[in-house]
Amino acid sequence: MRHTSFFIAMIASTLLACGQNTPQQPEVIPVSNEYTDQQLLEDIGEMLLVGFRGTTISPKSHIVRDIQQYHVGSVILFEYDAPTGTRHRNVESPDQLRKLCTTLQQYAGGNLLIGIDQEGGNVVRMRSRDGFPRTMSAQASAQAGYDSVTNNAAIIARELADAGVNLNFAPCVDVNVNPACPVIGKLGRSFSKDPNEVTKCASLWIKEASKLHIISCLKHFPGHGSASGDTHAGLVDVSSTWQESELQPYRDLIASGSVDMVMVAHVINRTLGDDLPASLSPAIVNELLRNQFGFTGVIVTDDLAMGAITNQYGFEEALRLAILAGCDLLCLSNNGGGYNPDLVPKAVDAIFQLVKSNQIPAESIQTSAQRIRSLKKKINLDPAR
Repeated sequence: MRHTSFFIAMIASTLLACGQNTPQQPEVIPVSNEYTDQQLLEDIGEMLLVGFRGTTISPKSHIVRDIQQYHVGSVILFEYDAPTGTRHRNVESPDQLRKLCTTLQQYAGGNLLIGIDQEGGNVVRMRSRDGFPRTMSAQASAQAGYDSVTNNAAIIARELADAGVNLNFAPCVDVNVNPACPVIGKLGRSFSKDPNEVTKCASLWIKEASKLHIISCLKHFPGHGSASGDTHAGLVDVSSTWQESELQPYRDLIASGSVDMVMVAHVINRTLGDDLPASLSPAIVNELLRNQFGFTGVIVTDDLAMGAITNQYGFEEALRLAILAGCDLLCLSNNGGGYNPDLVPKAVDAIFQLVKSNQIPAESIQTSAQRIRSLKKKINLDPAR
């Protein structure tokens, strides 16, 4: 194992003292005796980021039920439907997408986070062949210079704002440690192999997005750029390839106060944590990102439908571990190996029962929901439905 910095050593010693697989509870706010079951259910719904099928929706669409009955606070849009291998799951054209987002907000009382992966280049859900602007990858824009990064970020921010999308799961701040990484380096998703350049480019990106009230999300913490595998397919262990420099963009950008959301990867990194994927590891989510880096914003999991999770953990167990690790927003894409129109009721019931059986503290649910609502206020979404 490589030599690591002092703060990583401190994390390791803490784990040894507490037991490597013992969840360390994230910092929470006390729940009053007046915290009702209804409030708990509303807070659970706030924590769900869910996918659905349809380029249009009607009052009978299950996503409308999920928003109105189960209080879902965030949705994620896709162009490609993986279970069927067909296109135009949610995104077909600029006009169609604008109408879809408007309708979603109407059903949600204007209080919905509508997210998408629009990094540029190959990783986009709004494609030029469907009438959206052509964009550059992170790598290509960085190679062309800072003005190019700024212009590319501005184009993407404008197309999102025009469509009514208010959350972009970008920029990718993975350092290009392994250019052959199948899901980062090979796709041009990293700005650079130099962490200082990654930080600079990401800062420019966030600045352009914020001008149009688009929330940016740094990903994939604590670093996916050294991986040789794909977490969509199964577990990926970066313990022997990960480099400490992969943390630098997160550390610097969080210190600047410009970061609202961070996505945690499903990679296993025993150098920093334990045998759990980072998204389920309290050592990485709570101890490192929350306590060591001082991040006070929203922490979102990578898609819990990925093979790295579904092949190893049951649905309820994955939810339990993610919440205990300190994640606020749980990504349920419904776009993995299958599609379940009742995924949201299943998730809400599972989390509710975990709280009622004292396997998850109610305080952590309320704390996460409040973080998400605070973020919504920042972009002027109505906090009261």
